[in-house]
Order: sequence, then structure tokens, then C-alpha cells
Amino acid sequence: MKVLFFLFHGFSDTSGITKKVLGQVKGLRNNSVDVDLGYYDILDDGRRCWVIGEKPVVSLGKGVIGKLRKRIDFRSLSKYIVEQKYQLIYIRSFHNANPFTISFVKSLRKLGAKILLEIPTYPYDLEYQGWKDQIPLLIDQIFRKRLVRYVDTIVTFSDDNYIFEKKTIQISNGIDFDVVPLHQKVVKRHDEVHLIVVAEIHYWHGIDRIIEAIAAYNSSSHDTKFFLHIVGDYFSDREKREIEGPINEYHLNEFIVRYGSLYGEDLNAVFNKCDFAIGSLGRHRTGISRMRSLKNREYAARGIAFAYAESDPDFDNSPYVIRFTPDESKLNLEPIISYLESSRKEPEEIRDSIRHLSWTNQMKVVLQALNEL
Repeated sequence: MKVLFFLFHGFSDTSGITKKVLGQVKGLRNNSVDVDLGYYDILDDGRRCWVIGEKPVVSLGKGVIGKLRKRIDFRSLSKYIVEQKYQLIYIRSFHNANPFTISFVKSLRKLGAKILLEIPTYPYDLEYQGWKDQIPLLIDQIFRKRLVRYVDTIVTFSDDNYIFEKKTIQISNGIDFDVVPLHQKVVKRHDEVHLIVVAEIHYWHGIDRIIEAIAAYNSSSHDTKFFLHIVGDYFSDREKREIEGPINEYHLNEFIVRYGSLYGEDLNAVFNKCDFAIGSLGRHRTGISRMRSLKNREYAARGIAFAYAESDPDFDNSPYVIRFTPDESKLNLEPIISYLESSRKEPEEIRDSIRHLSWTNQMKVVLQALNEL
């Protein structure tokens, strides 16, 4: 089978989305599929272009003209794709339904290929909070049902059987175990617990909740103190205020370490200082109660126990997971202490428990579901 895995955006060598997409492509290839990756890129000379299979195939021009054509001119791109005679086109949604993307996807149906649309997070409307985001969201809301008319099905990581009235294929976020190192705790302390959270920091990660909990716990008469290592950049000033505010208010600079973005050995070194990881604690703020977070799978692949507040069907009953309430109530950190003292799992045991969540297995589910379309 010849497949095009297509993105409306570009790549960052260090982003979580990039790691996920490359894992999905590798998973397809491990299922004996011939895959080309299509994406947007800016060349060294400043030209903006569409790339397919590591080859620039459509030049969009430079500067403002290139930016504009990237959004509205898909004619040359669709002509090239049709000529390649793909049997499956897998499109990652960019929440950009509009007349131009509708025309693009409609033109691809000339191939007679199956067209899948992956919606990475659903629902997603409440992720758009600032007034500047409301116009593109409104355009997407107006046109998204029309866009999905031209796809065969939607791939989702939620439990929704239908999205925008289109039947779905439900899978889990996966992991490429080859690129995730095993956790190795280098220092064991009896009077300190070191937590880690890794994310591009959005308000729905709820890091403010864990900071408030640390402030309350450390100010009480406990022999143990909690520390939090935050790895990642703030998405906006809102997140910066919500996190830096309580740190300063409660005088927590000694206990809260902010690194910004880290990768590779630098990231591994921080993980190896830590005992326990923190997933999303505020997804209820975006109207999501149940999801299969990529971050949870990355923690488990490393072999470090973790906590989150939403429901994740792959982990809700795991012995190395602590679930907090999906609301704005105060967090109780005692379950983390109890886990570390009495029921701590070895990294290899945690990692082995999610072998079924490899991208090879998850993309196999997609391929098998195609036979029923």
C-alpha cells in the first residue's frame, strides 16, 4: 500500500508533535506500508514550500506571498499528490477547515484513495481562549462538517464513535520505544520527593494545582519536602502569571525549578533526579474528561510513575498511577508518598506494561479498520 501522511504545518526537531508523527510513520512502515511524509517547510533561501518524501515539490514563494499561498493555494500540491497515485491519504487536522482546505481535500478524491483525517484532541474548541484565536476557530466551526464530508473516516484518540457526524476509528496515542530511554533514579533521598512535569505549558496542564499543593504540604509539619521540576516553555503570559504568581506568593523558589525546554541528555538528567511525574491536571478546563494523553505514555515508556486528573482508559487502573479529581479542588500529595514508600514499581515493569501501545500496534489498528470502510 502506498500512503501519504500529510501535515498542514512544519516540523520542529524537538517538538512532541514531531516525535509523535515520526513514530506514526515508523509504525506504518513497520506494518509493511510504503509511506511518504508531506509537510510545510521554509528552505535556507527563504522560500516556503510543500515537501513530500523529503523533496520540495511545490514552491510557494517568499515572505508574505509565501505565507498567503500556504493558506489558500493548494492547486499545485493536489495535482502532484494525484499524480503519485496514493492508495491512502492520512491527514493530521490543523483545525483549519475553510473553503480552501475543503477544495484541496475534495480534489484528492479524484485518486479513488481512502482519506483519513486525524483529530489529535477532541473536543478542542475550549483550547482557544484569547480573542485573537476566536476568528480562526469560528471559521473552522463554520466549515468543519463540510470538510469531513470528503474524508472516509476520522481517527481519534477519544472514545467518540462519531465526530462531526462522521464515523471514527479509535486508537490510543502510541510510543516509539526506540527513542525513549529508561528512567534511572540516580539519587535516593528519604526526606525529599522530586516531581517532574514536561510540557509546552498550557493552562489545561493545571500546574498551578500542583504548586498550590506543594505550598500547603511544605508549610505543614512534615519531615518530607516536595520539589517540582518544570521542563518546558510557557505558551503565553497567562500561564506564566498562573505559575510564577503562586511561586512568588508562597516563596517557593527553593522548591520549584524552571528549566525551559530541554532535550536529549539534558532532559534525561532531570528525569533521573526525580521520583514521580505529573501529567495534565486541568483538562476539565477545556471540557475534556477522558483522553489518551501522549505525555502519560511517554512517562510510562520511561518507567516512571505518574499522576493525572482526567480519565485515561489505558492507565486508570494501573498500580503505578495516581488519579486526582478533575476539578479545582486542592490536591492531596499523601498518595504519592505512600506509593513511593510501599508500592513503587521498577522502571522495567512499568515500561513492559505498555508494550501494546507501540505505534506499530496502534497504526495496525488503523490499517485493519480500513478494510471495514
